[in-house]
Amino acid sequence: MAETGEWRLPPLREGRPADAALLEKRERAAAAFSGGAPPARATIGGVACLRFAPARGLPSATILYLHGGGYRMGSPIAYSALARRIAEIAQAEVVAPAYRLAPEHPFPAALHDAAAVYRALAARDVPVIAGDSAGGGLAAALALAAADAGQPPAGLVLISPMLDLRATDPSYDSHAASDTLFSRQAVAECADIYLQGHAADDPLVSPLHADPARLPPALILVGGDEVLIGESLALTQRLALANRRVTLHVAPAMGHVWPLLAPQTEAAAAAIGAIAAFVAGLSGKAPAVPRSRKAGAAI
Repeated sequence: MAETGEWRLPPLREGRPADAALLEKRERAAAAFSGGAPPARATIGGVACLRFAPARGLPSATILYLHGGGYRMGSPIAYSALARRIAEIAQAEVVAPAYRLAPEHPFPAALHDAAAVYRALAARDVPVIAGDSAGGGLAAALALAAADAGQPPAGLVLISPMLDLRATDPSYDSHAASDTLFSRQAVAECADIYLQGHAADDPLVSPLHADPARLPPALILVGGDEVLIGESLALTQRLALANRRVTLHVAPAMGHVWPLLAPQTEAAAAAIGAIAAFVAGLSGKAPAVPRSRKAGAAI
């Protein structure tokens, strides 16, 4: 296990209340993807979390999964089905924290919560950090902070990650017609709510600007139809040129966070298989074999 050092995170800041429309969106989003058997609940590092374990056997890895939602929405319960699939196929324990949301809790509150959970998990194992969309950006930021503290993660899994809150990549224009869910305007709204005056080029909010040598082995998954594909390609290139281990998984004709939003597709099954293979490769252990090759089969 890596030697523990000092975590240097920016101080917490005061936020502003969420309006009624955002509160309603949060409720709808949480209800849309919940269901199934209630997951195990735990408080880890002082943060409420959900825990998902494989149905058979002991987990061979720990994955700290940070949900998406533009830093302003989303919850672990909405990711229950996806987290269960990842836990089963990757033969891993998946821990999903309910980190604080903006605008009530702007940057760096979410990072503080993620770091608290990470430190608690790292006391017994070296976790893999994962996340999607804004949670992908948060996951990469956490990996940077952990590396600076002398506690680097075993690996990093990013699904449709938001990596630059300036949203300047040309793919925001070239893929605008094919991406029906996400846009440059959406990133601008997320940035306004989350940053509240903080610099958008800070690597802890826009990890694309970080020194790639600070990042662990990474798996980056992105849909071919996404406006965010440019940022994923840019980070992949930066890691490769820095002689870092990186795997890029592009799902043709898929949109934003397709493993969550299109779970019955072959592309979703392939993405989860890629995550399982990556996690297994970090430890040298073979991933679990799905009981069916058919897309959408029960896991």
